[in-house]
Amino acid sequence: MTPAVLHVVFTPSGAGSLRVALEDAGRDDKVISLFDCLSFGPINPPDMSLRSKWVEHELGRTGWDDIDRDSDTFWREALSPGRRMVAWLSRRSAMEYAGFLEWLWRMGDSPSEVIDLSEVTISRPPVLAMGLGMVSADTICRKKLWDLAEPLQATARQRYRDLWQRLRSENAPLRVIEGGELVSAPISFFDTRLMSYVTNDWQKVAMVIGQTLVAEMDDEVLQVGDFVLAARIDAMVQSGRLEIQGKSALEMHDSIVRLPQ
Repeated sequence: MTPAVLHVVFTPSGAGSLRVALEDAGRDDKVISLFDCLSFGPINPPDMSLRSKWVEHELGRTGWDDIDRDSDTFWREALSPGRRMVAWLSRRSAMEYAGFLEWLWRMGDSPSEVIDLSEVTISRPPVLAMGLGMVSADTICRKKLWDLAEPLQATARQRYRDLWQRLRSENAPLRVIEGGELVSAPISFFDTRLMSYVTNDWQKVAMVIGQTLVAEMDDEVLQVGDFVLAARIDAMVQSGRLEIQGKSALEMHDSIVRLPQ
């Protein structure tokens, strides 16, 4: 009997697109998603309580431990034996890349297949797939992207393990894409780019963050989420580098910022 296919995805948006595509194709494969984002916060050990405390302290966001239950379910299924495992990622997405590396670390030597979308174009004019969540269900289905699955070779597996071992030992606040690779970065990594979009005039925080995210995508990478950038704006307000009107940059549509006058 052919083992049931389990698609392992590292973003909820990517999992949603893939589920719709598989359903449209009449396939009954199962899709699971990691909800935690391992491109930021402590990863050694990857303890959810430690990560939740870090997120609250560094990013000002509470309730991160609410995803603990979903993470437990994901890891239980993602490491279960007797299934054909197919992991989806783009190495242009820090979240997908980090999640994939942790999954592979936990998998050990168990056989697995990978669909690497890093050099796959998804539209005309050609646009690279910076993450599964950016690929529409129609495109996934029409291109039959599941046919790109290839067994993970021993040399690639070891290279990924070595990379994650280094990142785990560094245990930096952030992990970002540089030169096509995932590297450790300080919590202030995005500050300069954020500051470049702040002016002497009041602007909504959402505008500053949106421009920063678009600039990252112009570099053909998905580096960070909006709430991490909002937390950095709050940190720069506290240090006197920015002025804010509003309770917090985390309320990005209701707060405005400018350079100090």
